[in-house]
Amino acid sequence: MSGTNTGVPSMLATRLPTPIPAAEHEICPVTDVLRRVGDKWTVLVLALLGQQPYRYNELHRSIPAISQRMLTRTLRSLETDGLISRTVYATVPPSVEYRLTPLGTSLLEPLSALADWAVRHHRT
Repeated sequence: MSGTNTGVPSMLATRLPTPIPAAEHEICPVTDVLRRVGDKWTVLVLALLGQQPYRYNELHRSIPAISQRMLTRTLRSLETDGLISRTVYATVPPSVEYRLTPLGTSLLEPLSALADWAVRHHRT
């Protein structure tokens, strides 16, 4: 909704300059978020962590198609962005658990809306 709550989506209520300056596009928070969730694995990892916390190996077993390297990179990026937290437990061997942060949890609703839209409009 727009800031005035007129029922007009904010994306349509905001007039964009044309042409759109490349520098503005690069620093746009929407562009940033779409880059983050637009990769191959992020949404899947967030969806799993939205159900429960996972240890690394549990998460890896839950997504058999992802390599260890890609899972590690995805988790590190999500942690850097503040969407997940990583807790190391002093066990032998050390155990690591990943869970959504409040910021990550707040992303689930808009991601769910996008997923619902994609399923509704998927052409088979």
